[in-house]
Amino acid sequence: MLDPRRAAVDARLEGVKRIVAVTGGKGGIGKSFVSSALALASARAGRATGLLDLDFTSPSDHVILGFETGFPTEEFGIDPADHHGIRCMSIAHFAGDAPVPMRGDDVTNALLELLAITRWKELDLLVIDMPPGIGDAALDAMRLLGRAEYVVVAGSSRVVLESVRRTVRLLQDVRVPILGIVENMRRKEDDGVRRLAEAQGLPVLGTVDFDETLEDALGDLDRLAATTAVRSLAAALLPVVFPAGR
Repeated sequence: MLDPRRAAVDARLEGVKRIVAVTGGKGGIGKSFVSSALALASARAGRATGLLDLDFTSPSDHVILGFETGFPTEEFGIDPADHHGIRCMSIAHFAGDAPVPMRGDDVTNALLELLAITRWKELDLLVIDMPPGIGDAALDAMRLLGRAEYVVVAGSSRVVLESVRRTVRLLQDVRVPILGIVENMRRKEDDGVRRLAEAQGLPVLGTVDFDETLEDALGDLDRLAATTAVRSLAAALLPVVFPAGR
């Protein structure tokens, strides 16, 4: 029997012009930071922007951007909280600081429910902070977000590069569009990410050097937007997401 929530997901997203999903092979490589920075840069560029944190095990977009996690407004669905022009939705709105242990069908149902009830309305861009890895949550999100285009976050560590390589292969195998790779928090000159991108036929969209001021700016949007890291990501990603004339 067809789950009616599947049709509801498409209906909730029909007013969204572009969906960009930020993914990576491992947790801790800065996927949430890149997602949050892209949403912040988009909103500050005057675009109607949403941010959906699908990392159920360790949601952190609310920490990076400093938005409240109380239960959102509900009327014929859930309205994302508006945080300085960014429409934000996260499992943290419902669970707060409590852990959310899920597996198997529970993950699928939670994803379906969140996507089916969230009223995004009209958006120029919806940024998806994807679940880490390539397990049930990530695979379900790929299946449900059929229009999404992907930005892959990488680092120069050999362990990270191997994990990212597997993630890219998966995205290519399921034939989803990949915008390119972002090298995040580079500490030294290294061509590992560039070589990986070239081997997979993908562009390196930009490189973000390690920024010591970032930690102290978390939760303060003005300070965060002024960091070198966020400005680098804005310069790298906004022209890709909003090319001239679009």
